[in-house]
Amino acid sequence: MKLATVFSGIGAPEWAFKRLGIPYESLLACDNGEAVVSYDLKQEKETISKMASFAEVQKYVTDLYVKKARRNKHNYVQDSYLANYPDFDEHRYFQDAKLLPGSFFKDQVDLFVGGSPCQSFSVVGAQEGFGDDRGNLFFEYLRLVKEIRPKVFIYENVNGLREPGNKDVWSTMTKAFSDSGYAIAMKEPLNAKDYGIPQIRNRIFVIGFLDPKYKEAFKKPAPIALPYKMQDFLISSTEDGGMTFDPKTGALLFSKKPGVVGDSFNLTPLVSKYVLAPGTKNWKTHIETDRPIARTLLSTMGNHHRAGVDNYVRFEYDHTVPIRALTTREVLRLMGFTDDFKIAVPKPQVYKQAGNSMVVDVIMALLKAIIATGVFEPEIKASIVQ
Repeated sequence: MKLATVFSGIGAPEWAFKRLGIPYESLLACDNGEAVVSYDLKQEKETISKMASFAEVQKYVTDLYVKKARRNKHNYVQDSYLANYPDFDEHRYFQDAKLLPGSFFKDQVDLFVGGSPCQSFSVVGAQEGFGDDRGNLFFEYLRLVKEIRPKVFIYENVNGLREPGNKDVWSTMTKAFSDSGYAIAMKEPLNAKDYGIPQIRNRIFVIGFLDPKYKEAFKKPAPIALPYKMQDFLISSTEDGGMTFDPKTGALLFSKKPGVVGDSFNLTPLVSKYVLAPGTKNWKTHIETDRPIARTLLSTMGNHHRAGVDNYVRFEYDHTVPIRALTTREVLRLMGFTDDFKIAVPKPQVYKQAGNSMVVDVIMALLKAIIATGVFEPEIKASIVQ
């Protein structure tokens, strides 16, 4: 299997192949972390178009980021990726999808996977859609699909794309997929809780086949009975790493508000600054308040936006029991990354990276469904259909 990913994050598709035991070769990974680089896109593309090899382009863009990054110069996402996929050639790691020439990989890729940044479409954000530069990265993904011509692509984004506020955006995206030259077999949400992970995390997945005959053979993965509770993924509160906020310290204020669905709590400014993810200020709470509201505390994790710093847990529904943030290992587990996933970056970066990832178990279910169509080599299908 020849795999290529963009907006690669910590490699959910790669980890899905690993867990399924399917040999694969990763030809390309691309993620700039959170480095902000300003440049003349047209000029840089013209410069890159004159380069004869991908290696030359990769070095040029890497140098561009090293020289011009204004904040978070260090690419922590790249650190996590390279630490966990040691067979991957780091010279195939690319920093910027906008500058990536897909032509170097034309007709070489079996599966192309990417989920362009979701913040501009998410219901927890301002829903600026294509008015946000991050939203426009969708068109870079589609450009790469057309240039690379993989046998199959998987595109992922938040279910908020189907919300009324994004109606025109979703209409534009679905038309763009239809006009891409690919047979679209699926453009529906899949929920992590239906594929083995005790987390309500609904995401839209679009599946496209270059050869239209495989569209008819594709069957949406059937939901499975949830075998676990969230508590099965947790480290004991007495073990190291279980961060606890004791109400006696004043760090956390327990105060149930009338009209709030579920158990919600006010956080002091100090705690909210530490545990609430960037962008949470736009989250639509049930009530108006001058303080952030912690996510609802449900055994299934509720309708959480991300498995990261804005999620909390306690072991009993009792206001006298301390509440704590999920640990880094717990958030990775709740995204489908087994404990052999190496934590190679600072704790705040792990939370961000896990929260931005796709759920590995959902990708596994999609991979099985795609492979079952026979679109890849017969021995690959035989490894799944046993």
